[in-house]
Amino acid sequence: MFKIKEYSKFTSDIDFVKMVIERTNSEILIRLSSDMEPETLQRLVDYLKYLEVTSLSKAKQVDIDKLAKGVKLGLWERNKGRLTS
Repeated sequence: MFKIKEYSKFTSDIDFVKMVIERTNSEILIRLSSDMEPETLQRLVDYLKYLEVTSLSKAKQVDIDKLAKGVKLGLWERNKGRLTS
């Protein structure tokens, strides 16, 4: 296995944190301390999925902004009666 980078640092006088990132033929492995909170790891995984999915997108930011505005407007129209009561 080819080691991309090894990142180590002291977070306090007694805690030692070590993260190792390795590339194999078909994947990248990230090794972290088991002390990480599952919620934090889930947010990281969600962000990495987002980067992977959007990496091949040819959409322009203007198009994305228009789509987001339309979605928000649609949500408001469907829920304004419930939210303004």
